[in-house]
Amino acid sequence: MILSKQNLGQINVAGVKMPPKDVFNLPEKVLQFGTGILLRGLIDDFVDKANRVGIFNGRVVIVKSTSTGGTDAFATQDGLYTQLIKGIDNSNKVDEIIINSSVSRVLSASNEWEDILNVAASKDLQVIVSNTTEVGITLLADDKVNAAPPKSFPGKLLAVLLKRYETFGGSDDSGLVIVPTELVVDNGLKLKTIVKQLAVNNNLSSDFINWIDSANDFCNSLVDRIVPGKPSASDKQKAEELLGYSDDLMIMSECYRLWAIETDREKSREILSFSKSDEEGIVIVPDINKFRELKLRLLNGTHTFSCGLAIVAGFTTVKEAMANDSFTKFISGVANSEMAPAILNENITFADAQAFIGKVLDRFRNPFIEHLWISISMQYTSKMKMRNLPILTKYYATSSAPPTFMAVGFAAYILFMKSELEEGKYIGTLNNIKYTITDDYAATLNNHWAAKDVSAVVDAICKDTTLWDTDLTQLAGFADAVKSQLESLITNGFNETVNTLKQF
Repeated sequence: MILSKQNLGQINVAGVKMPPKDVFNLPEKVLQFGTGILLRGLIDDFVDKANRVGIFNGRVVIVKSTSTGGTDAFATQDGLYTQLIKGIDNSNKVDEIIINSSVSRVLSASNEWEDILNVAASKDLQVIVSNTTEVGITLLADDKVNAAPPKSFPGKLLAVLLKRYETFGGSDDSGLVIVPTELVVDNGLKLKTIVKQLAVNNNLSSDFINWIDSANDFCNSLVDRIVPGKPSASDKQKAEELLGYSDDLMIMSECYRLWAIETDREKSREILSFSKSDEEGIVIVPDINKFRELKLRLLNGTHTFSCGLAIVAGFTTVKEAMANDSFTKFISGVANSEMAPAILNENITFADAQAFIGKVLDRFRNPFIEHLWISISMQYTSKMKMRNLPILTKYYATSSAPPTFMAVGFAAYILFMKSELEEGKYIGTLNNIKYTITDDYAATLNNHWAAKDVSAVVDAICKDTTLWDTDLTQLAGFADAVKSQLESLITNGFNETVNTLKQF
């Protein structure tokens, strides 16, 4: 038996959240560009949750933009799919099974463009969301709005808006709330700028361009949820045996979720009413920079300060490292004692930072997700520069003593980047295990390690402005602290080095 509308009546498993009554009769209010697992595991989960409590009462039409693959599984299963939500929340294990019924249908841009334009002309449509990867929000200057379909995502969006403008005579009420979720800073503003430029390139009227500007709300947004995708073959088999049906669209996600949407329009807030079903997971505010800063520094930045140290310690996965008391001491110390105080401002309180760190530690402990440290180490140097150097600089704005936890993390980064050139690849070795370094600056670090002497290596790396755009030896005591911790990691190892550290 497959998961489908027809077979729902045969599913009788305790604890499974079934589709609500009459959900298949709800109007199509959302046009979603992208079939990806993040959208299905986060955005469509929010819509599904709202429909269950009678708040939003609308479904999602998904646009499949790529030419590869088909929409057969969605059609066969009537858009239904199982979402396994697994993780740790406030130190409690979460294990939920939901049959998501938010998706009405999936349309192929290549083969069903007229049907997509018909959705654009529907009075029920209110919201457009997207996740077309960062490359999706780029200007293809010669994209044609009258093509069937236009090549780029902004071109397709322009065609949808033009159809809507023509259908409703340019009324203000026909405007949409447009929320891109691509991992681009100011994604809504950038998308709006590109769409308006394409309108000019296609010689569209100034009245239409003014309508794009005034009647539609392009919202910057930030999303955060780990959605690995399909569960492992064994987990999928166990789930299907429990549920009594097969599901080719089954996905798994962690329980943590965040969708921060930036708008100051009350009408948009009313349209995005599904936010009321999960006010912890969805925040609608005039400025989302607070949430971006918390995520970039205390989640991504903590990962970056930790990944080299984890590999030095011999850990393969994040959950394996989090089972070690010394490692959790480091994670908690670097986040609470040094990083959190450095990011405080008029919008971020210490309580905000501590609450977020608590969620981060829960996410790191998730026993259901296999996060590989070697994957986190990709482009290590660029991540260290973008995520952590601003924190290091802010730390020194309020403290004259070097940050010891950050110094350990930076020392572990330097040790991780020690390599030998083998068959055109830079290969590191720790704990007698070889690994490939995937980093645009691997050759530079390899050259610096040629100095052999630890003190000279640290000085050379810290002074290299091609890496950091600044000389890190100018931060009082930092290079000396890194030297001391690097020597300790080499001589004494992970446990002894970390266990001598003291939190504030």
